[in-house]
Amino acid sequence: MAQMIDIHENGLHLILEISQELEVLLLHFGSQSLGEQVIRSDQKPGFRLMELQLTGEDRAEYHGRTHRATYPGLRMKYESHSDLRNALGRKLEITLHDPETSLRAVQHFQFYDDVQTVRVWTVLINRGMKPLGVEYISSFALTGLDKEGKQDRDDKMMLSIPHTGWQSELQWRTYSLPELGMSHLTDRSSKRISCSNTGSWSAAEHIPMAVLENKEAGTSLFWQIEHNGSWHWEIIDQNDFLTLLASGPTEHDNHWWVNLQPGEEFVSVPVAVGAVSGGFEQAIGQLTTYRRKIRRPNADNRDLRVIFNDYMNCLWGSPTTAKLLPLIDAAAEVGCEYFCIDAGWYAAGEWWDGVGEWMPSPERFPEGIKYVLDYIRSKGLVPGLWLELEVMGINSPKLAETDDSWFFKRHGQRVKDRSRYQLDYRNPKVVAHANEVIRRLVEDYGVGYIKMDYNINAGIGTETDADSFGDGLLQHNRAYLAWLDSIFARYPDLVIENCSSGGMRMDYAMLSRHSIQSTSDQENYVNYAAIAAASPSALTPEQSAIWSYPLREGDDEEVVFNMVNALLLRIHQSGHLAELSPRRRELVKEALDYYKTIRGDIRAALPFWPLGLPKQQDDWVSLGLRHEERGAEYVAVWRTGGTSGAKMLSLPELKGETVEIRCAYPQDLPTEWTWDSAKGELHVTMPEAKTARLFEIKHKR
Repeated sequence: MAQMIDIHENGLHLILEISQELEVLLLHFGSQSLGEQVIRSDQKPGFRLMELQLTGEDRAEYHGRTHRATYPGLRMKYESHSDLRNALGRKLEITLHDPETSLRAVQHFQFYDDVQTVRVWTVLINRGMKPLGVEYISSFALTGLDKEGKQDRDDKMMLSIPHTGWQSELQWRTYSLPELGMSHLTDRSSKRISCSNTGSWSAAEHIPMAVLENKEAGTSLFWQIEHNGSWHWEIIDQNDFLTLLASGPTEHDNHWWVNLQPGEEFVSVPVAVGAVSGGFEQAIGQLTTYRRKIRRPNADNRDLRVIFNDYMNCLWGSPTTAKLLPLIDAAAEVGCEYFCIDAGWYAAGEWWDGVGEWMPSPERFPEGIKYVLDYIRSKGLVPGLWLELEVMGINSPKLAETDDSWFFKRHGQRVKDRSRYQLDYRNPKVVAHANEVIRRLVEDYGVGYIKMDYNINAGIGTETDADSFGDGLLQHNRAYLAWLDSIFARYPDLVIENCSSGGMRMDYAMLSRHSIQSTSDQENYVNYAAIAAASPSALTPEQSAIWSYPLREGDDEEVVFNMVNALLLRIHQSGHLAELSPRRRELVKEALDYYKTIRGDIRAALPFWPLGLPKQQDDWVSLGLRHEERGAEYVAVWRTGGTSGAKMLSLPELKGETVEIRCAYPQDLPTEWTWDSAKGELHVTMPEAKTARLFEIKHKR
């Protein structure tokens, strides 16, 4: 008789079957129970718990470039399982083994109390006498994505993918499967829908996540790959069902291969996966709650202090004492709480290819940089500095103290990108160098905030002490995370912003450590609206740093638009504040004063999108945050263009409710709106393009 493992936890249903032949099948993972007679017996082989490909092993079936039908994945047998509880929640571990190679694999399912999301990963242990080459290992494999409902998958399944790029982050698009080239014409094909990242920018083209909705069943599956390097997911068809395979790097997608020696272990990249009854907003709500649970506890995400940074549409990487002092005064006057000196503080002139020593420039700071940092403190602000500690410029004086072991190498040559070398954080000398830079800034200079930038992509990896280029990259990725952990352990109150040319490393390997994430280098405040509005899909609102940079030549509405961009998220204030007119500077202060009254709600609120997910092509954009316990909604509305000056915002959660609505910011510029309680609709009028407003809605109880 087959043995069943049936788990119902936190609104999730997980069903595994251990067959008489000791095959382990993951029959179901979802927010609803498994219906009877959904899976035929001849389809069950496609529901195997994992895919695992070793070098020299066969492939079965017609697979194309997909990762199905692997060996010894098809050969793995049940050994044991444990079902226990730990401090996070329920924990299920399934152990399998391959009778031919003595390879053992443990699939981990970590539930989190009160969240419909689990973290999954696989551990491989070579119990044999020979090395085993690993080409692919799934962190999560689930077949039957489309099994609920009677409609064909072509009609009911919708996949939302977050496209991203430099200055064009977070461009969500939702597709039917035929629109992506996967029409249901056979029980299996060579076609796959896949997203993959290769290199050290984990979000260079896609955020490592997606949402798959079954419109007929009214359910959604969602996942995020929690890794700061190469990763891969694919949706394939087999046994007349859809399958999701999510993993870290693979050999034929990402140049990764590892030679697992006898007695060695390999731990796959973790993946968070969850399911909800509902659509995209419900999925992101669960992910937001999960992200808050896995994040390093820190005061920064509780306090949400306002940061001023002198870079964007301001000093552009050329700070001096004379330029900074009036900016510091103005930032303090409007209510900023951190002041970060951005790039350029370490070099007299052009600095791009000479970075690496991180010593202050006496030409820029004749009195010494500590004079400026002390001045920041005297104004009641916490001082900060920009760093890029993972690289060294090709003309850096620091190179004289290094050798090749410090850097990524391929084919015997140092890896070079944008006139920088990539440092290898597996090297203790590199770690010692980085530690000393951080120590000097924190202990000698009194810095409390670091903007940690990363402006290159190191590519497929390094050959040094690695079985493959991708293996070297993965080892480095994990070594860098370990270094970050050590820094936060040493300086728990230090705030380190995660920046990679804006949002090019927006992943929850990094964001489980960092309290704040730079979302974009977008220089046009109107274009920034859609990026800002979409950002809570990829990270918690309180981690989402949004630039607000009023322009010298702007008007009142330009200031308001800039401020609304950031008011429901994390404010990165910039711009030439000292040169703004008193009226326009007062609009900045009004926004920051209001922000301080609501930031306690932001850290606990969940996002929603009254106009749907924003696109850069939209004339109107809207983002809302909902705080259930306080009975409060905050709704930002932007009009970026178009001919119509009126827009209806759908708020179905408030249908029939008696609510109080006010334009919270700005309070003294013309604003028109009406509320239709019966329909749950907020009608907003903004006659001019490039205008924005923030509404506050309170429930009457």
